Amino acid sequence: MTDELEARRFRLISGVFYPDEASQLLMTLIEDKISFHQRNNWSRRERFGETDTASAGRISELRQTKTDLAALVEEAEAAGMTLSISGNIDITLTPK
Repeated sequence: MTDELEARRFRLISGVFYPDEASQLLMTLIEDKISFHQRNNWSRRERFGETDTASAGRISELRQTKTDLAALVEEAEAAGMTLSISGNIDITLTPK
């Protein structure tokens, strides 16, 4: 590994989706992230007897995002439109 760490980008989502497809894709992604943070929070409570405040806060943010996305998908459905979705993940290796 070099001293200079480069970010790497991976394409996660790229396409045009009907509202029902977009809803399934986005809600699954959000639910998986919520589950990940719930497991982290549970694990921290079991091991250390304390709440993982970062995970608890992120769960709240993700639930709001889920609500906002559902409204956007409903808006597209009502207007007879599709949704163009693109999403990348940028990863940079960092020292511990």
